[in-house]
Amino acid sequence: MSGGPPGGPSCDGPDRAAASLRRVVDICGTLRVDILTPGRPSPMPGQGLLGVAGLSDDDVRVLVAAEAARIEAGNGRAPRTHVAASRLLHHLLWSAALLFSGPWYLAGEVPRLGVQDCWIDAGTGDLTVRPAVGVPGGEAELRDAVAAFVGPLLGAFAPYVKRGQRALWGMAADDLLSGIWYLGRMLGEEERAIRVAGAVLPGGTPPFPGAADFRLLQGTSGRVHRTRTRLGCCLYYAIRPAEACVTCPRTCDEERVRRLEL
Repeated sequence: MSGGPPGGPSCDGPDRAAASLRRVVDICGTLRVDILTPGRPSPMPGQGLLGVAGLSDDDVRVLVAAEAARIEAGNGRAPRTHVAASRLLHHLLWSAALLFSGPWYLAGEVPRLGVQDCWIDAGTGDLTVRPAVGVPGGEAELRDAVAAFVGPLLGAFAPYVKRGQRALWGMAADDLLSGIWYLGRMLGEEERAIRVAGAVLPGGTPPFPGAADFRLLQGTSGRVHRTRTRLGCCLYYAIRPAEACVTCPRTCDEERVRRLEL
């Protein structure tokens, strides 16, 4: 198992699970998740939160429209529907994957988190989650837990993002890997995070296609940079054409080095 040794808070059960998730959120400054405190009731209908379990087509339409409005407000032009849907799905997959991979990376435990424990804010697209107790597990258990959780999300968004199953699961793989990589960088241990991510998705692990495939880029003055090429595109370039992601299949190695050394 490549996850860290058991550790973390000494409290048990839901309190420990909540503390574990709070630590992940604290480390990952861009992870926008509201963690329900143990004992707090689940959100009720009408509170602006949509349950991940049983997302209806109407629910997804509302979420995508809200994402499109946010993109237009921030960029001055309205995105096409499949672009807004892809951007929101990328955000949800990355956030959801970190809810599993974060506690696992830090303490070697896979949360027993189900779709019934998570809600999406209709206004912001951010997640609210009820902490779930973790159990020891390795790479296979992490993959299985993430796949079980994100599968319904992929199914709900598929008609809007206009991608086939391989491309959808490629998005999930990219976001699982990038979450682990990001967490490691935030902790100052990028090398370890890359080893862990490579062990999680070494290839041949359906439904996730492809492999982590991290590699080194030679920079200037003897510097080296770690990179990988995403299995799929998150369509950020469709919003800001001059700012394609540094791991985008559209971004050449020379451009990657230039941007990494700015």
